[in-house]
Amino acid sequence: MNGFVQALTWKNLLFCILGVSVGMFVGVMPGLGPVAGTAILIPLTYGMEPTSAIIMLSGIYYGAMYGGTITSVLINIPGEAASVITCIDGHQLAKQGRAGVALGVSAIGSFVGGIVALIGLTFIGPPLADFALRFGPPEFFSLMLLGLMMLVGLMGKSLIKGFIAAIFGLLLSFIGIDPISGSTRFTFGLPEFFGGIDFVIVAMGLFGISEILFNADNQHKADKPAKVKGLFPRKDEWAPAMKSIGRGTGIGFLIGLVPGANAVLSSLASYSIEKKVSKNPDRFGNGAIEGVAGPESANNATSGSSLIPLFTLGLPSSPTVAVILGAFIMHGLQPGPKMFRENADFAWAVIASMFIGNIILLVMNLPLANIWGKVAQVPYKILLPLIMIFTMVGAYTVKNSVFDIGIMILFGFIGYLMKKLEIPIAATVLTLVLGSQLESSLLQSLAISNGSASIFFARPISAVLLVLTALILVGTILAGVKNKKELLGTDIEI
Repeated sequence: MNGFVQALTWKNLLFCILGVSVGMFVGVMPGLGPVAGTAILIPLTYGMEPTSAIIMLSGIYYGAMYGGTITSVLINIPGEAASVITCIDGHQLAKQGRAGVALGVSAIGSFVGGIVALIGLTFIGPPLADFALRFGPPEFFSLMLLGLMMLVGLMGKSLIKGFIAAIFGLLLSFIGIDPISGSTRFTFGLPEFFGGIDFVIVAMGLFGISEILFNADNQHKADKPAKVKGLFPRKDEWAPAMKSIGRGTGIGFLIGLVPGANAVLSSLASYSIEKKVSKNPDRFGNGAIEGVAGPESANNATSGSSLIPLFTLGLPSSPTVAVILGAFIMHGLQPGPKMFRENADFAWAVIASMFIGNIILLVMNLPLANIWGKVAQVPYKILLPLIMIFTMVGAYTVKNSVFDIGIMILFGFIGYLMKKLEIPIAATVLTLVLGSQLESSLLQSLAISNGSASIFFARPISAVLLVLTALILVGTILAGVKNKKELLGTDIEI
């Protein structure tokens, strides 16, 4: 309740409304997405109070999940990756003159999924954080290693490419002053690197600039948006729609707890299950309302439950959450087991603001659907230069340094090449964020054990986490070998 008192102050409420509105815009714009949008807008939070800053950035995150649905339904272009599945049946409903129904069910499902996930965060978060207080440096090292392994394994078609991206991010995290010897490393004699490479600059380049270049190279041509009429389904459609929303919420909530299993996976899983349990699966792909309700509930439930590992363990479970973790650190906050005790006012204010933000999104999502559909048709030749200018100004304001603009543009080209080569950018950002913490935990653990690595296996929790890490690594390798064999078999038959 104290969290709601703080979240409802005029300043925090204003930043919540601003965040979800920008999130809607980010979600509506094809190809931009919540990761790039959040990374680009982090510089806006400099000088802001930490609570207001995180409230706004979180609003961008879950607001984009709502916004991506609108263009998927109206013009058959997913505003962000998690809305790809919604295009299948959502746009078919729009072609049948039922765009309003598709958007209405999506909004209800998104609201239910988001609220249930936040209730889970409210009641599961503190007990999980209390349990995590038992963790010492060895347990945190093993936990972060497990999280990184899951993320690397799930973020790309190739395990090798995932490792390349992860090692690149880890090397970037080592730039600066060695915490043990105090000597500089990987700085190339440049004083700008003595304090390490700035996460915000790297994220803006890898996600923001690369998206601009990639979209300029692959421009979408939008259809004329369908008109929105009638927001609610027929009487006979309510029961199956609500069942789909329930199933999607449960699936999305559970998947969001797993590091690396993002909203795209939960949407796909929900759609597959809805098709399997349907008495008439042939309707899917031709305007089945369950094909919209389930995936939309799932991706919003995932976006909410993915904050549980962040708040309780300090472990990001998706690329966007990794960017938000970087914002936490930038504002002098360390999410993890101690947050609910040492920064309780902050934690509960942010959580309360998410309840408020979901209500705001439900209210503004439907009446403005036609307007958002027109926004998505802004020509790229107008939109992309504006985003580029805004991004460069944002990079400059981080340290008032032209050098940072150059570094951001450099990483923009690197990100563009990574996209072309299908190397997962998210793995690089995650290891960059967690690299220094991983190193600190490792060095602290070795200091405790006088340099013996046996400490990681002598402590039960750490040992269990390392065994899980090894099993995931072996499973990922075996899955890759199996897929390669199947591919080779297909080539031979052809």
